[in-house]
Amino acid sequence: MTAKEPAEVAKVASATGAKKVHRTWDRVLVSAFLAGAYISFGALVAVTVSSGLDTDTWGTLPTLFMGAAFTLGLVLVLVAGSDLATGNMMLVPLSAMNGKISVGDVVRNLTLVLVGNLVGALFVAYFLAVSTGVIGDPDSTGSAQLTFTRLAEIADGKVHHTVWETFLRGVGCNWLVCLAVWMSLASSSVAGKILAVFFPVMAFVAMGFDHVVANMFFLPAAHFAGVEGLGWDDTLVNWLVAGAGNLVGAVVFVGTSYWYLFLRDAPDAVPSTGAEPAERA
Repeated sequence: MTAKEPAEVAKVASATGAKKVHRTWDRVLVSAFLAGAYISFGALVAVTVSSGLDTDTWGTLPTLFMGAAFTLGLVLVLVAGSDLATGNMMLVPLSAMNGKISVGDVVRNLTLVLVGNLVGALFVAYFLAVSTGVIGDPDSTGSAQLTFTRLAEIADGKVHHTVWETFLRGVGCNWLVCLAVWMSLASSSVAGKILAVFFPVMAFVAMGFDHVVANMFFLPAAHFAGVEGLGWDDTLVNWLVAGAGNLVGAVVFVGTSYWYLFLRDAPDAVPSTGAEPAERA
């Protein structure tokens, strides 16, 4: 069988959420560190490919290029295997809804994963983006100056929306990201997972929605690079509000919706063909 039906995906997703909490805290943190770094790699290449493109000539196409490049991050998370908070916001609560784990398990897992994601994102932002010169500073020239300018534009856009706008952008973002994760569970092939991820992730980036882990890279990288007019208080507010929106997008629009459609009245059984691929999501 090359693809699972939606009801099968729901059972696999529920089992995956339970597996994610039945590990030691140190393994969760290492896995989450990797996911934060992977998303940051996607964000860094997205900044790079969209730099230096004059909007008078290119219009909004740079955001499309950025979205296509950013998909690298979730592909690495799903195929290589790691724990991303935005995906866990759907998988782990879904397992709790299905009676496999407790609410306390959900809180502990999401807290650990967010901490690990943050450390991974900060590591890439400081050591691999700014310290390498891939992202320049205010005095840079050439390609480093282009990436600095582009990062400054992205960071400025992240912190100058209203709280309500940022929250809704977080909702839209993780609705799409969790759909990408959900659809990737339908396939047992690497090619199928990549195809499932590409369009939803490209879409949320192109539309300018807010992903809390990606913002854990963009905003600190802007701080480290010396972008002016950006405060850490602005950054923390963005993380909190975008993260809350991400949680609502994951739990309400994906987790709860598919629990109601496929798991609420279904027998508690997981198809044997889905367990191993799902564990890597």
